[in-house]
Amino acid sequence: MIEIFGSAGLEVTRADVSDWLKKDDDPEQKKLNDHKLAYFLNGFIIAKRGKQEGAAPVAEKDLNNNIIFRKLKIALTLQDDDILDILQLVDFRFGKHELSAFFRKPDHDKYRLCKDQVLRNFLYGMQEKYRPNGERD
Repeated sequence: MIEIFGSAGLEVTRADVSDWLKKDDDPEQKKLNDHKLAYFLNGFIIAKRGKQEGAAPVAEKDLNNNIIFRKLKIALTLQDDDILDILQLVDFRFGKHELSAFFRKPDHDKYRLCKDQVLRNFLYGMQEKYRPNGERD
């Protein structure tokens, strides 16, 4: 994780990462703010897809579920059908047209905000796909 942050231009320590990964009820746990999460997601894209020529992507100061979802989609090279399959792993039914609305530009008339429930189920589906016998965190 330290390397992923570093590849996007943010130096973090092992202690930082450890504090971010602690359980919510742990008094030592620290919140990861949007700006640092954006660095991580940009680094995740670089780790999975390789560094692009030109200027490095700028880490957003404020994130929403649509941006997080889009960055995960890019990093993992997922097509809409792949995402729908992942959502079906956790019995979350969703339409292709509903999904594409999340990835439109915010000023598009068919743009839709991604609710927490959708992103949460996508993350649960990713966990089911990549760690099928793992415990949900």
